[in-house]
This record gives sequence, structure tokens and C-alpha cells, in this order.
Amino acid sequence: MAHHHDEFRLNGPEFDELNKKLDRRKFLTKTTLGLGALAFGSIYGASRLFGAEAVGPTPNQSAGTDQDMQEAILKALPHFAPKAKRVVFLFMSGGPSQFETFDYKPKLADMFGQNLPDSVRKGQRLTGMSANQSSLPIAPSIYKFSNYGKSNTPVSELMPYTAKVVDELCIIKSLYTDAINHDPAITFFQTGNQLPGRPSLGAWVSYGLGSDNHNLPTFISLISKNGSGQPLYSRLWGSGFLPSKYEGVQFRGGKDPVLFLNNPEGYDGADREQMLHYLNQLNDVQRSVYADPEIDSRMAQYEMAYRMQTSVPEVMDVSKETDEVFELYGPDSRDPGTYAANCLLARKLLQKDVKFVQLYHQGWDQHGGLPGGIKHQCKNTDQATAALITDLKRTGMLEDTLVIWGGEFGRTVYSQGQLTPTNYGRDHHPRCFTMWMAGAGVKPGISYGETDDFSYNITKNPVHVHDFQATMMHLLGVDHERLTYKYQGRRFRLTDVHGHVVHDILT
Repeated sequence: MAHHHDEFRLNGPEFDELNKKLDRRKFLTKTTLGLGALAFGSIYGASRLFGAEAVGPTPNQSAGTDQDMQEAILKALPHFAPKAKRVVFLFMSGGPSQFETFDYKPKLADMFGQNLPDSVRKGQRLTGMSANQSSLPIAPSIYKFSNYGKSNTPVSELMPYTAKVVDELCIIKSLYTDAINHDPAITFFQTGNQLPGRPSLGAWVSYGLGSDNHNLPTFISLISKNGSGQPLYSRLWGSGFLPSKYEGVQFRGGKDPVLFLNNPEGYDGADREQMLHYLNQLNDVQRSVYADPEIDSRMAQYEMAYRMQTSVPEVMDVSKETDEVFELYGPDSRDPGTYAANCLLARKLLQKDVKFVQLYHQGWDQHGGLPGGIKHQCKNTDQATAALITDLKRTGMLEDTLVIWGGEFGRTVYSQGQLTPTNYGRDHHPRCFTMWMAGAGVKPGISYGETDDFSYNITKNPVHVHDFQATMMHLLGVDHERLTYKYQGRRFRLTDVHGHVVHDILT
């Protein structure tokens, strides 16, 4: 047993006190308890002892400990050949209006100011912001639509650049969600549940599929500095109950893209590797005492941070990009932290095999002054969004990169507040909204799903948020029902207890 004790001994007088705590008696106490538990498990049945279920990646898999089960689940990935190697999700926080972007409703032009028919609303709930209005007057969009591309797809005049790449897009007009307010709706889209505490989309992908570049995080989030509106919070790219090493790392514009990554002033970092070596020794001791798996995550994050000190400055450096590239993404692309600059950075991160990039742009919550507000939002995002599609395609990356655009819900056909011929607002609308996907494995140049003449109810091919999430995972080679994680006695998954792959939009 002395041999085993030596495995935990740290050399040097500074570790004498710790070594005393790992004496022979304590070591024997811990290991006999562990061995005894294993022996009892072999007699009684590990599945009963540890609470693991006799289910797993394959029907014939024998029962084992929770850790065995989880390892088996991960070993089975990917479940089939993936079409997408990486994802970039352009999240328009606040809820973009489908009326001013992609869901063209020409019949509304003759219904200005008329009250929304009860036969359309059907008693559906409203938010507290418009529930007390004496009427719900219909507000047609003041912006024109034209058909573009070989697909002859209608696109708003607010998005001239996106219109040029419309034949690459699969526009889904029949999304719907369970939540009617921002916080639960964004949380629902990003984690599969309206309540905080679940892993985010990127965390599930990182956990299930791992990394293709060990010098950069698997999951990176970017937030536009030229957007404002509904607050964003780190749990949207957090790991929830998964180990913390799977959470997204936020990159920022400026000289410190990752907080606390750079060395303090006056420190050259020459002994950083030695420091990490001793720190890992301390963590090894801590792990042997407490058997806390989060210690492994912490060690992995320390080591990633050390590697990122070299890799992050390289990927953030855009000095080698040509003037033609900056012109493609627009003038804002030269200003770090803007939406355009983040789109360009997203392309660089994808080229470095970062598996999941989440880009947030705030400001789409227009309860009043919508015509001017959404015009401003489109101006800030339209060119760079289309540029990212163009850039990925010309580099051959669109074939295996999934691009997603959209927000947490749509907007109402009726005006919230005063309606005039040139000004109106729109309230939240979870019953139907529009998003698009492009790239790996998605049918290009199509529109999927239909809404009624008021874009109030879905009339064909509804797509729930969980369906959308299941489809995204399917494109990554993951069966959303089989990627689970046991927490507090229950096996959780991104899509909770339902969700279906939308095969009609896949190639």
C-alpha cells in the first residue's frame, strides 16, 4: 500500500502538510470503501446500487454504473454520418418581425386599422403589454417585397444583401414556441427549457462531439457591441448541469477578447507551464480526496487558457484579411466587436474548426417605432450576414457548415400602441415566426411552412422549437433522443421529451 500512497505524494517541503493528510490510514479508509462498494455492486447489481437504468446507446447494452452508461452514450457518437461539421448561429435577440423580413402578407394592405378578427385570434393569450388595448388594429408593413433568385422568393427591401443569397437559404416560416416573453423564450430556444439551469445548445454539442481544435474552445459566443435591448446572460451559453468545461467562452472586441487571459502587466509568463504543473498536482490531491469530477473540468480549463494565450491573438488578428474581404462584410467589419466584425471573426473561428459559434445581436424588440427600428437593425446586420454565406461558400466551407438566423419569437399583426400610416409597434407573438438555415445538408432555395393571411396561425408544416433543435443535432450526426445526461435521477436531453427531425428540409 505504500506504493499507492506514493502516487499521491507531492515532492517538496511546501507540500509536507498535504502529504501528512494522505497517510496510510486515510488512504486505506477511502480505498476500502471504494473497493467494498464495487464488490457489493458486483453482487447486488450495479444498476440497482447506482441507480443507472438498463438503457443506453444500443438495446442490447448491459447495465452498468452511471459513468459506464455515460461513456457508452458518448462512444456511440456520432450516431450517423454528419452533414455539418460546425454550426454558426446568428441569433437576433428580441424577436425580429416576420412581416418586415420574410413572411410577405400582401392582403393586409387593404386592412389597415381594422380590428384583428376573433376568428383569427381564437382567444389566444396576449402579453400584458397589449392585453388591455381597446382594439387590436392591423398594421400592414410599410416596406415593399420583391421576388429574388431562381427560387423566386419574396424578401423585404430592408434586406437587399440577403436577397442576393436567398437561393442558399431554407426559410422556415412556421416556427412556434411555448414562451411569450423574452427571458423564457430565449432560454427555451438556447437550452430547450424555459427555466434556467439546462445546458445550452453549444454545450450539448461540445459535450457530445468534442473538439476538432484543442487550442481553442469548442463553443464560442460573440455579442455585438452595436446592439442594445433585451439583456443577455451567460447562462445562454452556459453548461448547466454538464461539466463546466463544456460552457461557451465569450470573445469580446478590443485588446482583451477573453477576460483574464492575458498575463498581468510586468509578468512574462515564462514559468506558467511550471505553475500549471504544480497546480495540477494540487488538483490531483483534491480529486483523490473528494472525487469531484468538476476538478477535472477546472484542470482542463486551466490548460485550455494556457494554450489560448497563443491561439487567441492569432485568430483575432485580421491584419492579413484583404480589402476585398472588408468590403464584402461592410465598413463596420474594421471595427472590432460590431456585428460585421463578429461575422468575419466567426468565419475565422470556423476555419480553425471551432465547432459551435453563437453570435448575438440585440435590439429587435420593437413595441413602438418599429419601421425605423427594424430598418436600423437590418442596416447593421444584412450585409455582414450575406457576406458570411458568400464567404463560406467561396471557401468551400458552406458544404459542411450549418448557418442559422433568427430570434426567439415573432411579432403580432396588430399594432401595439398608436397606429399611423408611417409608424406602429408590434407585440411578441410565439404562435408563428420565421427563421432560416443554410449550408450543410439543408435544401437551398426553398421556403417551408405556411401561415395564414395575418401570420397569426400556422396553416402548414408547423415546426416547434424542439423540432428545430432536433434537426440541428441530426445534421451534426446526433440522434437527439440518444444524447442524454443523467442529473438528479433523471436522464435529460436538449429536446426534453419530444421533438422530431424535419426531414422535408434536408437533402
